[in-house]
Amino acid sequence: MKTEIFAHRGARWCRPENTLASFRQALREKADGIELDVHLSLDNELIVIHDEKINRTTNGKGFVKDFTLTDLKNFSAGVKFVAQSTTGSFPIVQKIRSLLTKKIFLHEKIPTLLEVLELLSDKNFSGKLNIEIKTDHIHYENIENILSELMTSKVWPFSYIYSSFNFSSLEKIHQLEPQTELAYLTYNRAFEIQRGLDSNFIQAIHPKKTFVLSKNFTPNPKKLRVWTVNSESELKRILAKNVDAIITDFPAKAIKLRDKMQMN
Repeated sequence: MKTEIFAHRGARWCRPENTLASFRQALREKADGIELDVHLSLDNELIVIHDEKINRTTNGKGFVKDFTLTDLKNFSAGVKFVAQSTTGSFPIVQKIRSLLTKKIFLHEKIPTLLEVLELLSDKNFSGKLNIEIKTDHIHYENIENILSELMTSKVWPFSYIYSSFNFSSLEKIHQLEPQTELAYLTYNRAFEIQRGLDSNFIQAIHPKKTFVLSKNFTPNPKKLRVWTVNSESELKRILAKNVDAIITDFPAKAIKLRDKMQMN
């Protein structure tokens, strides 16, 4: 079994995270899976962004829940982007690259989930889409129903799974889609891992990388998709443990290492 490589918020090492540009790049890098985050806007649109606030990644300020989709489309999702270096570039080179990429992605917008789904469909993506329901800090009323209604509205060319740190969101989505794979996101606290293992409707656990890197790590019967693994040394260590998937900002780098280490 080859470890699957999931692009974390797209290929965010070289594109603004959770944008259409980032997901396009993840497709170019041949990621097995794509991971993204979903919040709910004031007018109940499913918005693809990581944080509860738009401050960190855009030129706006405030909570996603306080803006309509039209409002959110007025902000740039690329204005604050800084590319991550894959090599030891000189500071001046990094600065020039940063200025260039900011200009290139200045007009990148915050996407809706539907826009991402349409992009993946148009590009004939046939891998896995990991939709993280971001209800661990703010529980958006009815988000599970709105999300399920969209995802079951047609047959997609790719498969999809739901993940969340919020156990009750997973319970709700299971009632709506009992056949869809669910993954419990954890910060590796013992009770979280055990809860995921004991719950029959949870098919996978998505632990923080330290869970697998621990010297006390032992495989468990459920799928393990580990986040967020970026350095070459940690990628190698975790690939050696043959986990089901690695979630990374550097999909191409991870795939290259995976294919070298897991040739059979």
